Amino acid sequence: MREYIEERAEEIGRYIVESGATVRQTAGRFGISKSTVHKDITERLVKVNPFLAARTRIVLDFNKAERHIRGGMATREKYRSSNKHVEDI
Repeated sequence: MREYIEERAEEIGRYIVESGATVRQTAGRFGISKSTVHKDITERLVKVNPFLAARTRIVLDFNKAERHIRGGMATREKYRSSNKHVEDI
């Protein structure tokens, strides 16, 4: 594996652990696709730094378990803000 890819995988892993970021947030921060972030974490980082990969997996599993809540909150805010607009008219 190329050295810069290994370094990127470790950098992504550290970022996720330190910030608690989601795959989407991480992809935006690093300017890469969500698929690349996922592959870096699940395949490449495991080979390079298994301990960091395990810590990263904990954060990603937490985010995955919580995503339905965040999605519901986003929908709620969407309709809450659209109702305010209608009420103002």
